[in-house]
Amino acid sequence: MSPAGGGAGEDRAEDARGEQDRAEEDYERAGLGGQLSPGTAPALLLVDPARAYVDPACPLYAGAGAEGAAEAMRGLLSLARRAGIPVIVTRVVLRPDGRDGGVFYRKVPSLRVFAEGSPYAEFIEGLAPAADELTVTKQYPSAFFGTALSTYLTSHGIDTLLIAGLTTSGCVRATALDAMQHGFVPVVVEEAVGDRDAGVHAANLFDIRHKIGEVWGVGRVTEYLSPGAI
Repeated sequence: MSPAGGGAGEDRAEDARGEQDRAEEDYERAGLGGQLSPGTAPALLLVDPARAYVDPACPLYAGAGAEGAAEAMRGLLSLARRAGIPVIVTRVVLRPDGRDGGVFYRKVPSLRVFAEGSPYAEFIEGLAPAADELTVTKQYPSAFFGTALSTYLTSHGIDTLLIAGLTTSGCVRATALDAMQHGFVPVVVEEAVGDRDAGVHAANLFDIRHKIGEVWGVGRVTEYLSPGAI
């Protein structure tokens, strides 16, 4: 019998931990999950910190996961500015008819909230780029697709991208994948990304960590950006 106060909830948690351990062992046997060493020239990339994800009136509202990530992003942005590293912030802006969103817009019709002039497309308070920071406007999930981001990073000698933003399973994952494919070390900052479903969020972080890049906590990023560390 389960101890008082335990029961089915504790059993489910134990089962989940067991599944996680088995997945880790399986991925290790498959040779997945090698370690990437970040370089000495990082930049911070905030992916789509848009009001759409934190406003309950919006169909794309992603709940507490997004709200917590937004708060962590504010701290991360302050940290990056103090460290003096480049900051890039992406936004989604679409034509009112969505034609520049192509198949993506047809698949996700709620993207209409990012029509030019929509308040939902505006930056979350405290996460707008400064005048000397780069804004990348995009129409598709990856911050690299159809933009000049790769050229900008290469021309500035960037070798590592600290990635935060919304949402984990969508634009964050797509951007991390393209960062790796373009030759930049992607480091996804765990507390500073979020999604509408905790299970989907965790599964995508697991997959990113084993197949795409690194997943670090804010504390480790703080150490990495500390004076003299890089």
